[in-house]
Amino acid sequence: MSENQKPPLSIIIPIYNEKENISDVITEVIEKVTPLYDLDLIIIDDGSEDDVISVLESAKQTHPLLQVASHPKRSGKSAALRTGMLLAKHLWVATMDGDGQDDPQNILNMAETINTNQVNEIGLVAGNRTSRTDGNNRKIASRMANGLRKNLLKDNCPDTACGLKIIPKELFLALPFFDALHRYLPALTNHLGFKTINVPVTNRPRASGQSKYSNIGRAFAGLFDLFGVVWLMKRTQSPAPHFLMKSSLIEKTIK
Repeated sequence: MSENQKPPLSIIIPIYNEKENISDVITEVIEKVTPLYDLDLIIIDDGSEDDVISVLESAKQTHPLLQVASHPKRSGKSAALRTGMLLAKHLWVATMDGDGQDDPQNILNMAETINTNQVNEIGLVAGNRTSRTDGNNRKIASRMANGLRKNLLKDNCPDTACGLKIIPKELFLALPFFDALHRYLPALTNHLGFKTINVPVTNRPRASGQSKYSNIGRAFAGLFDLFGVVWLMKRTQSPAPHFLMKSSLIEKTIK
């Protein structure tokens, strides 16, 4: 099968100080995804301080399909995803983390639930980790945060913090941007009238390095963001983006 016959898919991997992991992640993504998809792979270095950019430049020489962009200073995961969306070549874009905990096979399983050549009533495919490898403290904090979020936002997503998601590029860019946007994609996607599909995914241990988040820091920021999203959804009654509604790419009218 030629490249032109394969369905298209962009993948964005935002990273911060993942010099020891990213080379293996890139290799695994390319080996698993390119046999089935016309892959557009984008790495966004979010102001790393570990000289990961040298690893990425070397990877570009080996893998010409790779796109690399770098923020001059750390701007956050949502900002990195937005930069990647602006660079993405294809209609549907998958996101995953660069620490090696996400298996690219999960992206293939998630992509099977949609047609990556078009958009219909589905606006988001969200990965839900079935066996998290985080410590008990993070699991407990996550469970409490998820319970509060689901109660307030009614987003019907068990694990919004999972880095594995697939969303149309134009839909992501149509959403109001703020620092923690990536955690509220199910709620905001549903608010615009699209459906979210939840797919079970695996979660592997980190090969090296450490998490970039603390439970306390995440909890305070999460509460602030959560109430902000509640306010935003109450103050806006927006239909699905008109450019998706009127596009020949869309199969059905969103109601």
